[in-house]
Amino acid sequence: MEKAMPIQTSSTGKLAKGLLLLGLSLGYFMVLLDMTVVSIALPAIRAELGGGISGLQWVVNAYTIVFACLLLSMGAFADKLGAKRVYTCGLALFLVASATTAAVSTLGALIGLRAILGIGGAALMPASLTLLAHAYPGSAERARALGIWAAVTGAAMAAGPVVGGLLVDSFGWRSIFLLNVPLAGISLIMTFLLVRETDRKPRKYFDLGGQITAIVAIAALSFGLMEGETYGWNSPVIFAAFSLALLSAIIFLIVEAKGKTPLLPLRLFRNTTVSAGMLAGMAINIGLSGILFVLPLFFQQTRGLSAHTAGLTLLPMMIPLAFNPILTGRIVGRIGARIPMTVGFSLGAVGTLLQVWTEVNTNYVITMIGLLLIGFGVSFTIPSLMAAVISSVPKEQTGAVSGALNSSRQLGATLGVAILGSILSGSKSFIAGMHMSLIVTTVIFFGGSLLSFAFIGRKQ
Repeated sequence: MEKAMPIQTSSTGKLAKGLLLLGLSLGYFMVLLDMTVVSIALPAIRAELGGGISGLQWVVNAYTIVFACLLLSMGAFADKLGAKRVYTCGLALFLVASATTAAVSTLGALIGLRAILGIGGAALMPASLTLLAHAYPGSAERARALGIWAAVTGAAMAAGPVVGGLLVDSFGWRSIFLLNVPLAGISLIMTFLLVRETDRKPRKYFDLGGQITAIVAIAALSFGLMEGETYGWNSPVIFAAFSLALLSAIIFLIVEAKGKTPLLPLRLFRNTTVSAGMLAGMAINIGLSGILFVLPLFFQQTRGLSAHTAGLTLLPMMIPLAFNPILTGRIVGRIGARIPMTVGFSLGAVGTLLQVWTEVNTNYVITMIGLLLIGFGVSFTIPSLMAAVISSVPKEQTGAVSGALNSSRQLGATLGVAILGSILSGSKSFIAGMHMSLIVTTVIFFGGSLLSFAFIGRKQ
């Protein structure tokens, strides 16, 4: 059985480990880029493949629903089958699905392939963390490697709208998926050559019941929210969708409470910071993903901007995500996470409120200030949230709680697109729907601020 790569001190060994880190970071970069790059391409996709707001919601959420549902399971698979095997399979799936997506001719095919991309993305994230932990066993070296790996988050978020806009205007919306092909190929080659397999735990139990009920609950809830306007909110179809979501959620909780090795250990929620952190993680991603769904549509369809210009317009919100987490980490180290999280949610609320008054001819300076406040708010909140939740549990529970937090954030991303998209669909005009959706987002951010101040970091 292969062991993890040992620390090497020679220049050749350092180069190999640097390339290993690059390969694993490229996979993570690709997963996150795919979440943001699509938002700027939505008007072009709609123009060619058709579909209303509901169809565009499914293009975004087919990825995030599957991603959120499978994150915890893929962590278990990495332990059971080997992290390298899971990671390379995820890369190969992402590569093939991306190339195939660029050739689709119908909206349904695009949505289906986005779901397959979500499977690949869910496999990459936990497996890459496991491989990094084994390749860098020293605590200081591992911290530096994880810092670089985490910095990729901000870079991918910032690059998504700009890169997507350039590609859409220059080569069409299909090119945003072809971008994944070389990235996945490079990461795949580096992983095969430089990464050694981790120890396998073949007897580890897999929580199939929990996984199935989680998928059904999230998918049914998303369907109800996104198709409510299409079928009618009082229709039997929508009532059945919400009923199925509720029933599946109840069964999920029962399965997790009685299971030997549950996907989501419910005992974690006895910790006040963990419980509040899960809700806060959902709230921040509801706002961020909802805004990234609504504003690109506004800039392109209502203000008539090109995809590239719309991407540049969003930069004030995206740039803080690339550099501010470093500052936030230092602040959290000095004063704890509660105040930075509270301030972050408050900044997000004020910035979103400024966007509520945005009209077709609104001066961009006002828009820019609002976007900057949202960007700084999100970049204060997420690193503080991660630090607060992970540091509030014993070391042996950090894997489970970090997986649960990431899943709650991805669930929030799904709900953000579903809720704000439904508001847009049900409004008399796009502007009126945008204003109402941003008001709802402001309330969610403000609620996150109160939640953070009241519960994060409080003693049990």
